[in-house]
Amino acid sequence: MATKKKKKNGHKKFWKLGVEEFNTSHFDISPEGELVVREGNYQYNIYNIVKKYGTSTEILFPTIIENRVRDLIDTFNAYIKILSYKGKFHYHYPMKVNQNKEVVLPAVAEGANLDVASANELYLVKRMIETDRFNVKIRVTCNGPKTPKYMDLIEELRGKGLLVVPIIEDYVELERMKKFQGPVGIRVNLSVKIKSHWDKKFNRFGFTEDEILKLGKVRNLSILHYHISSQMESMDSFVKPLKRALELYAKLKEKNPSLDTLDIGGGAAVPYEKKRMYTGKNLIQRIVKTAKTHADKLGIRHPNLIVEWGRYVAAPAQMTIYKILAEKTIETKSDKLWYVIDGSFMNDLIDSWAIHQKWHVVPVNAMHARKLVKTWLAGSSCDSDDKYTAGGTHILLPSLENVEELFIAIMDTGAYQDPLASHHCLLSSPAKLVAANGEIKVARKREQPEDVGKLFGW
Repeated sequence: MATKKKKKNGHKKFWKLGVEEFNTSHFDISPEGELVVREGNYQYNIYNIVKKYGTSTEILFPTIIENRVRDLIDTFNAYIKILSYKGKFHYHYPMKVNQNKEVVLPAVAEGANLDVASANELYLVKRMIETDRFNVKIRVTCNGPKTPKYMDLIEELRGKGLLVVPIIEDYVELERMKKFQGPVGIRVNLSVKIKSHWDKKFNRFGFTEDEILKLGKVRNLSILHYHISSQMESMDSFVKPLKRALELYAKLKEKNPSLDTLDIGGGAAVPYEKKRMYTGKNLIQRIVKTAKTHADKLGIRHPNLIVEWGRYVAAPAQMTIYKILAEKTIETKSDKLWYVIDGSFMNDLIDSWAIHQKWHVVPVNAMHARKLVKTWLAGSSCDSDDKYTAGGTHILLPSLENVEELFIAIMDTGAYQDPLASHHCLLSSPAKLVAANGEIKVARKREQPEDVGKLFGW
């Protein structure tokens, strides 16, 4: 018995499952070597699910979103109390990360406010308020270019009692907001650089620090907002811009007494590669402590704090499942094989191609297999860029020699992949399943040829 348990735990460790810091604490392996996801006392056997519903398939777990939002809010509030911080905390889920209602509604249910980036995203908020899905007291910040259509909707919802705060991005919007009756925010492009894959040399969003200081009084200014980068893997990458922003906040508040909130944007990282980084708890403690210490040093009242951590909440809540269709030798890499999947990285997981995102890939079945091979994964489109090579290294997967069929799961696909998906080669998008309360529901069926054809006028 002890030997079997040791062997099972060995496979869990090898596939990096059951580790809270890796966001895999809810994953396990069945005695048959199949991937299992636990939701409290409920259990989902992923192999059985894809045998029933087919592939390619996305499986979303709303409970994970709920848990992460609740934990994020509770942890911020706990450290605010422990450290005697005088400001309040507000979490805003940025809808651009994943606008599917199966993602947005669980986040809101646990206390998330919203951040929208377009008129169409704000229209979804309007629809949900009109159907009594949202409490009208929800807070909504509005980023992105304020087109006339966008501004009309902001005005309409503000007139209906919604606390909707447009964030001013440039001089044109500044002039437009002079007639706006509600609170506004303003975005600064901090002259702070950090080490990040997403760090940009040029940034068109927001005002420079000098420009903001020259603006003087801004009508109904409530929020100072900045966004440094995404997927920041060092806590120092949060601390450095936070201190700089607080210094600017203190100067702005001299002429804008209504300013009371600092929105530090997104950036909290997800351990895609299952390497140890900071924990959410440690990061939150560092942010609150830094904000308190630096605000006290500057002699200002502690500002309310907003974070827009969307990837942090949504990414771990979804996995994407493919079946291996075939293997093929790689002539110039004799130690590796192509494994061809029944889906497309360029379509379904665009970050694989666009920003060379690395993923955690595990088998759905045959997890106890003794023989593993080094593979590269190839998508089913005709494009040579439709592949995933783990940055040119390899992905270890069971050999096809001793298994009748093999399915693989790509973890942490809940952020950005859905809204950025395409139909290259007219390939169908994956089916979307929702696993909640021990049941599987089909949120969206796998597209048929006629469905895809209609998108292109056929």
